[in-house]
Parts: sequence; structure tokens; C-alpha cells
Amino acid sequence: MTNTLSETSTPSTERYPATERPSDYAIYKPNSRGNGGVIRFGLNRAKASLFVDAAAQSGEKQFDWENKVTMKWALSDIGTVLATLQGRTLQAKLFHQSEKANSACELTYQDDPDRAPYLLSVSRQMSEDKSLRKVMIPLSHGEAAMLEAALRAAVPHLLGW
Repeated sequence: MTNTLSETSTPSTERYPATERPSDYAIYKPNSRGNGGVIRFGLNRAKASLFVDAAAQSGEKQFDWENKVTMKWALSDIGTVLATLQGRTLQAKLFHQSEKANSACELTYQDDPDRAPYLLSVSRQMSEDKSLRKVMIPLSHGEAAMLEAALRAAVPHLLGW
């Protein structure tokens, strides 16, 4: 099943009034080739984690949320990504392994004036059949700045400070 969404809406904001909205930040990147995607960051205070959901584009402004890739980030993962967004490292690589699947996230700075300055990918490979799901999106400087601000704001909530 796919959901049709505008570039600025998220599944969570359509279900809740503005005063009850969950803590999500999404970056939508549909494209005319149909191979875009969306990556959504959701704060989960109860689990002291940030959940990262990635869905591939399945049509014009449609995303395959049913087959999304989900990664659970702890504070150390957020720190690794923040270091790249702040220019301290050129690449953040996260890898989580479980019995069912291996998940990975990469954020890479690209020093090419003809390309977006950052490339963000989230993937999951299932253990049983080795199938791979991957979502990759470019990030502009503005999107990277907003992601950095959102991640920095999440840290005190996750710490309980």
C-alpha cells in the first residue's frame, strides 16, 4: 500500500490536530524519475531514542510506507550524524545488526558544486533472504541545517534534561 502525500505533509500530521502532533521531522524528495524517497525522524521519549523511517517513492508524490526501513538511533548515533552535519567529519556511518536484519545509515558530505552538499541513505538487509531495501536522498544546505537543529533539539529530550 502506498500513501499519497504532499511534499510538506507527513502521515502523522494528517492524523492529529496541530496541538497533538507527534514529534516528527520529514524530508521528502520525490523526483520525476520515480526513484526518490522520504526520510522521517521521530522522537520517542519513552524509549530514549530517535526512530528513523525511510520509504521509497512509489509514484508521483507517493511513498511506500508499508515497506519502509526503520532504524532506532541512540545518542551515540545522533552524535555521529551531528559531527558530519557540523563539518567535523566528512561521513557518518551507522550500522545496526540483529538476528532478523542489518540496518545501515550513511550521511556523506559531497564537495561538488553540481550536486547537493549531502547524501543521506538508509538501508536494511534481511537475514533470511538477503533482500535489500534502500532509500537515498540528497540534502541541500538548508535541509542539512534543519536536520542539525532538529537533532540538537532532540538530545536534551532524550537525556531527560
